[in-house]
Amino acid sequence: MYPEIMLIPMREELTRAGLKEARTAAEVDAALAQPGTTMLVVNSVCGCAAGKMRPAVRLALQHGTKPSQAITVFAGQDQEATEKARSYFTGYPPTSPAVAILRDGQLVYLMQRSAIETSTAPAIAEELARAFDTYCATTTA
Repeated sequence: MYPEIMLIPMREELTRAGLKEARTAAEVDAALAQPGTTMLVVNSVCGCAAGKMRPAVRLALQHGTKPSQAITVFAGQDQEATEKARSYFTGYPPTSPAVAILRDGQLVYLMQRSAIETSTAPAIAEELARAFDTYCATTTA
């Protein structure tokens, strides 16, 4: 684990963009128990999180359609919260960074490290915006 002082800017890059930190398993469960869509970001100290994932999440959140809420856990630091978050990604191996969208607590979209590290921040943001349009748009009857 890294000293917390080193992580503050990495955490704040997402919280300043409006994501709420979940640092315990109970906080993850409480957030995902809320109705609607939740973007869950697995943050990391790695270069692809710094140069691609975090900037992409910030860009994507400028899109017109957004999840009802957005939370983040920090892999390698907030172990309990990260394990709980990953427990919602049934059938997928754990990776960090990662960006998931859950609807009413059920996984509907997952972007794993392999997609993040082979792309650019603008391309990732575009993909996330498409996912927001697909999974987060409200419908009226």
